[in-house]
Amino acid sequence: MNVRIRVPTQLRELVAGAAVVEVAVGGGGDGRATVATVLDRLAAQHPALERRIRDEQGRTRAHVNLFVGSDNVRDRDGPATPIVAGEELSIIPAVSGG
Repeated sequence: MNVRIRVPTQLRELVAGAAVVEVAVGGGGDGRATVATVLDRLAAQHPALERRIRDEQGRTRAHVNLFVGSDNVRDRDGPATPIVAGEELSIIPAVSGG
């Protein structure tokens, strides 16, 4: 199955300006995959983008939020959060200031 990933404006230079990229994941024949699987495929296709999302140990960086639909994966199962055909993964950088 293919999963669409929404890329924020700040990171689009890493994917030739695309607002959305797609990655193919196995899905085990049941149309399901996990966020970790999607990020692994993203790493293969767009390594510079993936390095901005996960650290050297493969953990999601503190200033990056990942959403499946309207749910923050940190509030679900983290990288083990399932993603099914038709859902999108959104990369949302944290906003802070003083």
